[in-house]
Amino acid sequence: MSEKDTVFPVDGQLLMILPRAAAAIKNPDVQLPIFQMDADGYFLEIRVAANSKDNSEVALTRRVRLDELSEEQWEEIKEQYANFDLKACTDEGISKGLEKIQDRRIQRLFVALLTFLNPRQVAIVLSLYKKAREQGNGPLVYFRSNDLLESLGYTRTQKGTFTARLRSQLNQDLVTLHRTELVFAKSLKKGNTMGAKVIVKSILRIRDYEIDNLPRDFDLAKAADYTYELADAYTVALEFFEGPERTGDYVLFSNSIDTKQKQGNNAKHDYKMKLLVYLASRMKWDKLIDGQYLHISKQYLLKNLDLLGSNPSRSSQILWRTIEELQTEGYILDAQEIPGKRKIASIEFQINSQKLRCN
Repeated sequence: MSEKDTVFPVDGQLLMILPRAAAAIKNPDVQLPIFQMDADGYFLEIRVAANSKDNSEVALTRRVRLDELSEEQWEEIKEQYANFDLKACTDEGISKGLEKIQDRRIQRLFVALLTFLNPRQVAIVLSLYKKAREQGNGPLVYFRSNDLLESLGYTRTQKGTFTARLRSQLNQDLVTLHRTELVFAKSLKKGNTMGAKVIVKSILRIRDYEIDNLPRDFDLAKAADYTYELADAYTVALEFFEGPERTGDYVLFSNSIDTKQKQGNNAKHDYKMKLLVYLASRMKWDKLIDGQYLHISKQYLLKNLDLLGSNPSRSSQILWRTIEELQTEGYILDAQEIPGKRKIASIEFQINSQKLRCN
């Protein structure tokens, strides 16, 4: 059996920023969403501040362009923004914090940015990277919508179709991954000085989509913003595909990776996916000790799994239960807590290179 049959590559640069790009609204590094205007147009954006104590806690902005706005529409949007309630979002849930915003499009844009790269969307991204390896067309990936829904573990109705809610959610996820831009800096050596290269990329770009039965009125953006529709097939370009294709900077994931969604569960509670991606990210930032051991501050683990509640004991229980799940699936061979100075513990992971490996 060849390596292609057992693993697939995911771009190293993408994995290095993925946990930061996915930082939830409760993360202390996440700043208040703002509307921004510059020479390129209008944006709704969220900034994630850097942490000077750890290079992996990189600064990043995620933003959505607001295209073709008149000055009057811009003023209307700013009025809608006044109804955004951050405290309600963090204390009672995002839908509660947005309930006073009347414009459905603006409401959905806020939801998209506030929940960007939730574990379900990450599962979609990993599924598409896996399909890219299978299809062998570089960053271009073609898929049927129903096939992707099945691979995500969703079941059909008695009529053999998927519910409108599931279909709508998939198109919203794909459009969110398509139009949310990530802005981040990369160090760049210029002679004897260090500069920075600012990178602007989306996770993927939708190149085209197919409708099977005509006449059928379907608009990609309108469906994501207002209606409950899904195209029958999509072709997307993975924008972070340089590593596997050109630079050799990637992480290999096992083909047996579980991307199935638990029916009825909120995607934000998929701690297993969050931890797996965070471990892969830290493998790019930190050199593995003896080729297999990874030391990570427990404080950073809890923060990046969004276990930021007021009950530390419960958060720790969820963390260790999640570690045990990844042990059962073979990604982690062993894990142990190591006491640190000032009561800041770290956890030592022994990573199974057959399931998760840096290149």
